[in-house]
Amino acid sequence: MKNVMIVEDQKMIRSILEGYISKNGHFRLAASIEGAEQAFEICERKAIHLILMDVQTAHRENGLAAVKKIKAVYPDIRIVVVTSLVDSNVLEQAKRADADSLWYKDTGEEILTDIISRTMAGAHIFPDEPPVVEIGTAKSTEFTKAELRVLRCLVRGLSYPKIAEKLNMEVVTVKYHVSNMLQKTNLQNKLQLAVAVSDAKFVVDLMEDEEE
Repeated sequence: MKNVMIVEDQKMIRSILEGYISKNGHFRLAASIEGAEQAFEICERKAIHLILMDVQTAHRENGLAAVKKIKAVYPDIRIVVVTSLVDSNVLEQAKRADADSLWYKDTGEEILTDIISRTMAGAHIFPDEPPVVEIGTAKSTEFTKAELRVLRCLVRGLSYPKIAEKLNMEVVTVKYHVSNMLQKTNLQNKLQLAVAVSDAKFVVDLMEDEEE
């Protein structure tokens, strides 16, 4: 049997994942925790073969940072990132962290079971793109890459000058992107826009953006 560790801060989701593993005769639940930082310590103490790793865990601990740390020392441990975040940056960061596969929580048990089986066989399973969500009257696919970079800064609560500095843009360019997004979404202001994209988990304040 292969030992599995689940890292998930939401009790209901963690319980569901535990149920998936317990029904599979090939796996044994070795650990089920809510915080990503503890995961590495468990890998040091136990023989772990598979990790189901959430992206945002308890105490704002970063699951992708934990994936990178674990993979650097234990490259043979298979890690499936599990997330409800549809931010395309999460998908790209999961790959850069050397995760083996990624599963969106809104898909069913059969898909997860298939992903786990194929991942344990050495495959890397990543969707071509995140699910499409609606932001106001716009679909998430309607936003440009530049607009997404501005949105991630808005979610962090940065001012126009701070966004301009961080993204190496003029303030007027930042305002131009925000104006375009408000027009697309029919939302009234940047606060409504930031709240809407956060509620939809379209962009998230996860870690410092890398160059795109």
